[in-house]
Amino acid sequence: MYKLPNKYDVVVIGSGHAGIEAALAAARIGCRTLMLTQNLDTIGQMSCNPAIGGLAKGHIVREIDAMGGAMGLNADATGIQFRMLNQKKGPAVRAPRVQCDKKAYQFRMKAILEQVQNIDVKQGTVSRIVENGGAVVGVETDINVAIAS
Repeated sequence: MYKLPNKYDVVVIGSGHAGIEAALAAARIGCRTLMLTQNLDTIGQMSCNPAIGGLAKGHIVREIDAMGGAMGLNADATGIQFRMLNQKKGPAVRAPRVQCDKKAYQFRMKAILEQVQNIDVKQGTVSRIVENGGAVVGVETDINVAIAS
């Protein structure tokens, strides 16, 4: 088993919306952070319907934005259609939504991660979470790389 020489305060598994925001938040507060993704080319990849916003997701995006997150800013920068949903209904059910350019969103989010201090992004599939006395102390990948946290 190869042991990665760096020790991390936080290891984030996955590079979707939640993983990206978790890694950015950890780095912002000074944690040495590793983000592991199965494919470096799919960081921040959006689904076939590349929308950010709406009633439920829009609420979460605004909360993430208020805490300094990147999703809302990236959606604004890569948006190709902006709409206010449910305009004919009451204000409680109105919500903004943006359709993004999928590739532009993905490439811009990867660029944001690459510029942040305290974040290392590596490709790997976690096969085991290592515990010691009930505390997580690292992960192991499917290619026998041990990463301490």
